[in-house]
Amino acid sequence: MSDNRAEATRERTVVVGLVADPGLPAEIAQRLSEELPGVLSRRVDNRVEWELRATTEGMVLDAHGRIPIVEMARRKMPDEGWDLMICLTDLPRRNGIRPIIADVSSVHGAALASLPAIGWVRRKAHVRETLVHLIGILAGETLQLDIHHAQRDSHHHIRRRPTERVSSVRQVPAPGERGVDLYLALTGARGRLRLLFGMVRDNRPWRLVPSLSRAFAAAAATAAFGIFYSSIWRMADALSSVRLTVISAFAIGIMVTWLIGYNGLWERPRKAEGRDKAVLYNAATVLTLFFGVAGMYLLLFLVTFLAAVAVISADYLHFRLGHSVGIHDYANLVWLASSMGIVAGALGSSLETEEAVRQATYSKRERERRDRLREREEQEQGRDQAASSG
Repeated sequence: MSDNRAEATRERTVVVGLVADPGLPAEIAQRLSEELPGVLSRRVDNRVEWELRATTEGMVLDAHGRIPIVEMARRKMPDEGWDLMICLTDLPRRNGIRPIIADVSSVHGAALASLPAIGWVRRKAHVRETLVHLIGILAGETLQLDIHHAQRDSHHHIRRRPTERVSSVRQVPAPGERGVDLYLALTGARGRLRLLFGMVRDNRPWRLVPSLSRAFAAAAATAAFGIFYSSIWRMADALSSVRLTVISAFAIGIMVTWLIGYNGLWERPRKAEGRDKAVLYNAATVLTLFFGVAGMYLLLFLVTFLAAVAVISADYLHFRLGHSVGIHDYANLVWLASSMGIVAGALGSSLETEEAVRQATYSKRERERRDRLREREEQEQGRDQAASSG
């Protein structure tokens, strides 16, 4: 009955446009657009009818590498008939060294939410909390809705932060540039780590193995060599688990270093003010490649282990090693063979094109940012050369 009364007393319909970048932001937006109207009725204002319209659009960056949400709001909201507009992107946002979850323009009824800063675990739930919080701010400031009305009729209410479990989130007044008057910002080392791992997740390191097929083929061939030569069996048998662990870490480090150096993935800022940003992006590159190469190592270990069990009989391994053998002996020789394979895989990655490695390592937004950075550096070098020759 209470739901029927609420339906009958609703005063108006509020249309929220949810504009998402292609890829993961669009997938999340489509899923949330179906459940958000009910959540907004319970937690923002149950006297209005909430309508969410999700659309996918590759949001163009301005000359400063930012998404101009105010200009987008002026252009799209009247044409689409939206009362509010929320943009969802996988572009990392920072204000100085402070990671930004969202930009809010209450004057224009628009906000921009950045996926990397929202989090890297339970992302859908955290995005839902962030969007409800942003819509609540805009509903109160832009539409002058009584956002506490739902609280009087329900146990739900708008939370002060996008998620109460993350104490590093703060609402920070913005300087007013570009029509933005409020930031949802992350503070402290915990906030910066949250942004960093969010960037790594957006890069999707699990794509590295299928994308670098030539490197994996070279690694598999070398690992296979290891299981066919008894001298490697005896070497693996003589090594302790600590030494094998160090060798594994060294092999993964070699491949990560090779991928970064050979394909020019390390950022070297020409100006001092870009160093903090370069540290963040370089750290994201290292972690993305580390998780990707570690995944390749585990897959290689599994394939090599199955091959070793199929090819090497326990009796023959016992004869060569001179002692009784068990599953751990197979694991040790595969461990060493896989480490050898990963080192060879680093060399095999040279057969991949630089563009293929970038496609495997970075999200679309990160590739776009790096392309813009490269173009800017080339332009600056051209101006420097022209000035020196003149």
